[in-house]
Amino acid sequence: MSKPGNIELYTSKFYATCTLGGIVACGPTHSSVTPLDLVKCRLQVNPDLYTSNLQGWKQIIKTEGGVSKIFTGVGATFIGYSLQGAGKYGGYEFFKHYYSHTGLFSQETVNKHKTLVYLAASATAEFIADIFLCPFEAIKVRQQTTLPPAYKNVFEGLSKVYANEGLTGFYKGITPLWCRQIPYTMCKFTSFEKIVEGIYHRLPVKKSEMNALQQISVSFAGGYLAGILCAIVSHPADVMVSKVNVDRKPNESMGAATSRIYKQIGFNGLWNGLPLRIVMIGTLTSFQWLIYDSFKAYVGLPTSG
Repeated sequence: MSKPGNIELYTSKFYATCTLGGIVACGPTHSSVTPLDLVKCRLQVNPDLYTSNLQGWKQIIKTEGGVSKIFTGVGATFIGYSLQGAGKYGGYEFFKHYYSHTGLFSQETVNKHKTLVYLAASATAEFIADIFLCPFEAIKVRQQTTLPPAYKNVFEGLSKVYANEGLTGFYKGITPLWCRQIPYTMCKFTSFEKIVEGIYHRLPVKKSEMNALQQISVSFAGGYLAGILCAIVSHPADVMVSKVNVDRKPNESMGAATSRIYKQIGFNGLWNGLPLRIVMIGTLTSFQWLIYDSFKAYVGLPTSG
């Protein structure tokens, strides 16, 4: 095993470091775009509510009690996406190595079809990560799409949902969340790997000859392009997550709820708020890769890609 810095690759310390890097990359970045997310979620539920981001923020500040209200849901966002980032990035590093070296895929398949490994590893990691994210996503969406917000903070939300609905209340949206997040993450990691691979292939110097800042710049560019693709692929499910968490009736099956909501909003309704989400997700994804790879370089690990 090679040993960049003091951390041996593919050991428990390596995976723990990558997991911490995922927390650092995802929790703060998702929290920072809460104002964008707030307007986006409300427009998904009611497309006539605001005419623009700026108009939405002005109305929220004026009618709901000040600037702090544009950060409605930030607590649930920070906790939920920190947990998700841990599972997503740490899990991806683990499963990418696991699927490449345990005989699940032949070495010939791994060498010829790396994309299959990227897809399988990212899908597995996200499936697990969403189990941790889902309760906090449910609280966030309810806070953001109800007027006035259903809960004052994440802890009140957790308490009330559990008291009124039990554990089921936290996982009402798990299926659409998987439908949103798993394709999103498969696209995010696989397209990032392929885009970065393409960038390095076209550069006049090898990656090993580039300094950390140059490598991180490549990660940033690859992350933004990957983020645009992610936003488009996962947007219909993102709309459905918002609608289901707010509008699913007691004892209504997921299939029935999804069918009823789709009849209400139609195909075009699945794309409400897409331009805003492209900006939000492109920015998020690029900064997540920037932070994640900066963290890896800081602790002595090689950058991604």
